[in-house]
Amino acid sequence: MDMETLIEDLRLKIVEILDMPEVTPADITLDGRLVGGELGIDSLDTLEMVVMIEQDYGVVIDNKELGAEVFASLRTLAAYIKEKSPRLTS
Repeated sequence: MDMETLIEDLRLKIVEILDMPEVTPADITLDGRLVGGELGIDSLDTLEMVVMIEQDYGVVIDNKELGAEVFASLRTLAAYIKEKSPRLTS
């Protein structure tokens, strides 16, 4: 999966799992603040995303400091998954 496909996949999954009918995948910008930003994603939402990332991509995010870094933006999240996922091929 290339980076562009991964980003689009993440946009769709984030909107779906967080049940945000007022947000479209296109509203999730590449470099906008993902958690605590305009989208209204909070710590509970982050936990749901962590579970989805572990289930769908086989990537574990197991501490708060790492989570804050990884969930800074859609770009940082996709880059981390791309680097760490055993399920994605280069």
